[in-house]
Amino acid sequence: MAATVAALMPRARTELAELVAFRSVADPEQFPKSECEDAAAWVAQALRAEGFQDVATLDTPDGTQSVYGLLPGPVGAPTVLLYAHYDVQPPLDEAAWRTPPFELTDGADGRWYGRGAADCKGGFLMHLLALRAVKENGGLPVSVKMIVEGSEEQGTGGLEQYARQHPELLAADTIVIGDAGNFRCGLPTVTATLRGMTLLRVQVETLEGNLHSGLFGGAAPDALAALLRTLDSLRDAEGNTVVDGLESDARWEGMPYPEEDFRRDAKVLDGVGLLGDGAVADRLWARPAVTVLGIDCPPVVGATPSVHASARALISLRIPPGTDVEKAIELLVAHVESHVPWQARVSTEVIGKGQPFSADTSSPAYTAMAAALSTAYDGQQMQIAGMGGSIPLCNALDALYPDAEILLIGLSEPEAQIHAVNESVDPRELERLAVAEALFLRGYAEQAAGTA
Repeated sequence: MAATVAALMPRARTELAELVAFRSVADPEQFPKSECEDAAAWVAQALRAEGFQDVATLDTPDGTQSVYGLLPGPVGAPTVLLYAHYDVQPPLDEAAWRTPPFELTDGADGRWYGRGAADCKGGFLMHLLALRAVKENGGLPVSVKMIVEGSEEQGTGGLEQYARQHPELLAADTIVIGDAGNFRCGLPTVTATLRGMTLLRVQVETLEGNLHSGLFGGAAPDALAALLRTLDSLRDAEGNTVVDGLESDARWEGMPYPEEDFRRDAKVLDGVGLLGDGAVADRLWARPAVTVLGIDCPPVVGATPSVHASARALISLRIPPGTDVEKAIELLVAHVESHVPWQARVSTEVIGKGQPFSADTSSPAYTAMAAALSTAYDGQQMQIAGMGGSIPLCNALDALYPDAEILLIGLSEPEAQIHAVNESVDPRELERLAVAEALFLRGYAEQAAGTA
């Protein structure tokens, strides 16, 4: 299996380069919608080329497209659903990239650089590599459904809604989500928990229009200052997230994340402290975390001496397992409204949301995955970690198919720098994880046949 995947890697790099070239950010205010549509068409054609049947581009309720296909296996074999997404985060400051963000580029360190290389266009190629290897080594032992989402990064829930409206479409015995990552390169890891998330847009208004700061400053209520005070109330002096009524002192019981490793992975500047208290794993995987994603205010260049009439911010709240997202949103909105100073007018809008997720790692599919990862990674044992990020679809699938086993693997290890500039994928990880997934499909089929 490993030799087959190794021989397929040059083709995989060519295909990943083609897919990375699509500027498929699912936000028409930033990039044309046609970029996502073209990426979806590319994915659909790739599935047809692999022999998938019933390939369809699904128009989901949020106005985006996801791609589905079915690859039938032997009669009576279990069904495995493979998931990835082709939409990507915006490139941020393109000038800060060492290489063009939408051009897959070989780095001197051996990594392949480009937006989506790891998250999660590379995840789709991982699935294709695994399927090709399995078919060349005895044939497909299971039926495979593939779903490739088009709006995961925006958190708008289009595929979740579509799945609820068509519950039979994604039904499977086991689901492999290819959107997580090893704890670090070379250490085989499955992700057992995901934080949920919500995005909240906050608007503060105080005046009918901007005023001269010399004539009115000192008494006129400044909307930008009011917004900053409100945002500051969401963290205490140590940097812990503070949302009135939301528990924020939970402990992580799984593998640790040494602080020195985290500082290196996060590229924290020398002398700069970390946020919060408790173990790093507590803060990343077991507790809520608020982040101010953006503020609408005048830039420094061209600023005028004015008291601002209005200001706006976008807030992200990551929500740990055990906390309901709707309750967390309710508490976040109430906190914001109660902490706006000077009786300023405030309005809020929920932009996206997703429930946290927790997997059962004692299930048979995890046993098969542990054996596959150990073989692919030269005898190393599978590790179990959490992930601070969110994959909203996981909870929808868990609710729709409660008997299905859900596993999370992928290419987003710390060096990948997903969501940041200079995102990259280690081709060795792509190769090893494709081998592991291929071995898993075979082992899972044998396991299912043995218990039938």
